Amino acid sequence: MADLQLSTAARRAFAIRLRDLRLEAGLSGVALAERCSWHKSKVSKIEHGTQSPTEADVRAWATACGVEGQLQELVAAHREVGQMWLEARRELRAGMKHIQIRSMALYERTKLQRVYEALFVPGFLQTFRYAVAQFEIHAHLHGLPRADIEEAAQNRLVRQRLLGTGTNSFVFVLEASALHTNVGGAEVMSEQFDRLLEVASMPYVSIGIIPLGQQRTLYPGAGFYLFDEQLVRQEFWAGALRSSRPEDVGFFLRAFDALRDQAVFGAAAAEQVEAARARIQAT
Repeated sequence: MADLQLSTAARRAFAIRLRDLRLEAGLSGVALAERCSWHKSKVSKIEHGTQSPTEADVRAWATACGVEGQLQELVAAHREVGQMWLEARRELRAGMKHIQIRSMALYERTKLQRVYEALFVPGFLQTFRYAVAQFEIHAHLHGLPRADIEEAAQNRLVRQRLLGTGTNSFVFVLEASALHTNVGGAEVMSEQFDRLLEVASMPYVSIGIIPLGQQRTLYPGAGFYLFDEQLVRQEFWAGALRSSRPEDVGFFLRAFDALRDQAVFGAAAAEQVEAARARIQAT
């Protein structure tokens, strides 16, 4: 998937930066390895991306190249790259119920939340039963215990208290395919459609739907959340991309604007919801 290349590209860019520091210092790879008391192949592995440097490696590299003045910024960049890809299994060790409340402070301080989803209804808009059904799927996929599913669903719904308050504003763009993904059965989906229409009528909330079969100016992709212009988070089956790098946030802002321009809102969006309801009830 092309979106996954962001974290790979960031790692490569950081490796190239380290290589450039070595070249600017006039050091060969062997010479740098000797200064750092490393095996001579380690420098080549780091620069070619086959070995990720530790923070201690970055500090040793900067010292060996005589750029201690850049050390703080290099360490910060290294940490940023390391946080871009978060393995789902590591994230889920704390339990699904804890993950749902861990980011609450981030949601609270975000003034404008932009959300795009192609496959399912986003958490901010979910009903309790829809959330339970989705967590059932997660638990099965990741081999997680089901004991905390209902609590996880309750915790997810806590963030919905921010909707319609004016303290936070929201723009949701959904592919119509997200409405046609049957999570939990026809009764659960019908309840979920009612909730979508209810939230769409709230102040400071905008919900757009990109109709099925519409000619595209930008193709569908993995869902993502934008927190103001500061952070982007994109989730996949195996993990999540998280970045505050301006170039990455800017990329997703442009993508969101292009997707929003293809969506319909208001009465036209409600028609898309009702079409999905009719299709699922007829299945």
